[in-house]
Amino acid sequence: MGATLGVVTTTARPTPRDPSDDGLLRRGMAVIGVALRSAPRPFAVGIGGSVLYAVMMVLSSLVLGWVTDEVLIPTFAAGEVERGLVALAVAVILAVALLKAIGVVARRLGAYHAQFRLQSTYRRRVTRRYLDLPVAWHRRHPTGELLSNANADVESAFFVAAPLPMAIGASLLLVLTAGLLIVTDPALAAIGFAVGPLLAFANWFYQRRMRSAATVAQQARAEVSEVAHESFDAALVVKTLGREGAEEARFRATAEDLRDKMIRVGRLRAFFDPVIEALPNVGILLVLLVGAYRVRDGALTPGDLVQFAYLFRLVALPMRVFGWLLGELPRAVVGWDRVSRVLAATDRMVYGHAPGDGQGGAPTAMEAVGFHHPSSEREHLSGPLTPTTTPAAPVGPVDPSAPPGGVDADRRRGVRSVTFDVAPGRTVALVGATGSGKSTIASLLVRLYDPDAGRVTFDGRELPDLARDQLAEHVAIVFQEAFLFDDTVRDNITLGADIPEEQVHEAARLAQADGFIRALEHGYDTPVGERGATLSGGQRQRIALARALVRRPRLLVLDDATSAVDPAVESDILRGLAAAQLPATVVVVAYRQGSIALADEVVFLAEGGIRARGTHAQLLTEEPAYRHLVTAYAEDARERGAAQPPAGGPHGGQP
Repeated sequence: MGATLGVVTTTARPTPRDPSDDGLLRRGMAVIGVALRSAPRPFAVGIGGSVLYAVMMVLSSLVLGWVTDEVLIPTFAAGEVERGLVALAVAVILAVALLKAIGVVARRLGAYHAQFRLQSTYRRRVTRRYLDLPVAWHRRHPTGELLSNANADVESAFFVAAPLPMAIGASLLLVLTAGLLIVTDPALAAIGFAVGPLLAFANWFYQRRMRSAATVAQQARAEVSEVAHESFDAALVVKTLGREGAEEARFRATAEDLRDKMIRVGRLRAFFDPVIEALPNVGILLVLLVGAYRVRDGALTPGDLVQFAYLFRLVALPMRVFGWLLGELPRAVVGWDRVSRVLAATDRMVYGHAPGDGQGGAPTAMEAVGFHHPSSEREHLSGPLTPTTTPAAPVGPVDPSAPPGGVDADRRRGVRSVTFDVAPGRTVALVGATGSGKSTIASLLVRLYDPDAGRVTFDGRELPDLARDQLAEHVAIVFQEAFLFDDTVRDNITLGADIPEEQVHEAARLAQADGFIRALEHGYDTPVGERGATLSGGQRQRIALARALVRRPRLLVLDDATSAVDPAVESDILRGLAAAQLPATVVVVAYRQGSIALADEVVFLAEGGIRARGTHAQLLTEEPAYRHLVTAYAEDARERGAAQPPAGGPHGGQP
């Protein structure tokens, strides 16, 4: 709306949602319900142990009262020890203590097994969801935020699992203890229960202050992760431009912001925990004070008072456990909200059941295709980054007379009404200035995106009609930025697939990579380091090309995939592909005349649409803009009289 009405907007991070919006307790119970349904067996063990512990705690109070009245006082009164009675008392106390210990072990094993199992399960679910979600969705979300969703947010969502079995057992303990207190002495019970409203008020006050604090702290965790990931990813840029200090300051600012928010959370807990500890102890002192007078008056026996004080001490335990559980709820709700947004994302790509395993190169076509690149999530929430008063132009053919920049650059990134076809086994070069839509077309051909309008076909079938694995099996794309894993050369080419050694070598030879690979210390078994750090840019590109060729695709898309190699090597690669008579249709994004001339046809792009198409010789003659574009580098080199290397730099050629 900002684009069409000319409203000036600024980028702003969306305000984190306060869990109190829909009721913290209700939403927290929903998270607990998810946890119980997802890990029923561990919770059953933990809750069973907690119930056993609660029953034994109550039984301990009865045993202490009995020992006081029947063993200790008569022994002191008689001045002699009845060994059989003492042995019985010791045996009963040990039996209760043993059962209590069993309950503690079962409760903790069950609780922590459930917690870690839930975290493991939902990390895998989030990761699987990431794999299912289309590239357009990922482009809207920063990588650091996605890492936080799969790690810190999942952990926070299920920290509540640890106190849950204990809280359920504590509820039973509270009911049993309250009943025994009332039966033992209603007057003292009324005094003791007066502490309850104070505890409830402390909990309410704590939760109210903790909600917003937990929300902003969790968002700050994601921001720290995002900045750290971005800094590591851009390490070369930071170092080569001498921006270490600025980057350190940026990270320090987000880390200190997280520190301040976590300190606020810690201060709230530091206030709450002592209050929860102190109030029951104050109640115990009141009970002992009043109870001493009642023992003196004969209303209670000493054993009754000991039992009552012990029982009231038990009342404090559930209160502390409930405080622990309620203390984790805000964090759990915030974490679950962030995780569930990923799990509930509706972006999806629909797949059919059609095969794509025909013979030879696949005929490929685009018919009236229009596509706009997705904005980032922040941009989506906050509006355009720059003010504009120009309404969006309708999707349609490009007007060659339209001035550059006449369309809002942000809202019009992509292509409009693109129509062309590639015959089986033919090579088409996509040529155009930066931003003309070449890489967008390459991405649409391999279905990294679905078009907003029109259709893309492979072997006569629309891409959404193909079965899920067919494009990956029969279509390959090589990008300008070649990504290599921290593994050997061979494993970077095969990616774990069972491919014969000769086929690997053949693909490397076609990519002009076999020579330098064999010259490495361990040949094809040489580790390449993280992102292929031990190789030059041109070497990385050729290994990435071999990775695509080894799968013998029916459609090969090269998105400026040889920009980092020198022109001679690039020509050798393209001539080798043609001479090998691969059963592949090739679409190549190209800049250099030597490479473009090897294509059967050239599609010239401008302003997101097709401006002209034909052979390289035809377009040089008939299209001045094309001639100016493809000859610009050569003319500039002649003017300067410099044999300057291409974009790949001195490391792009053969070693």
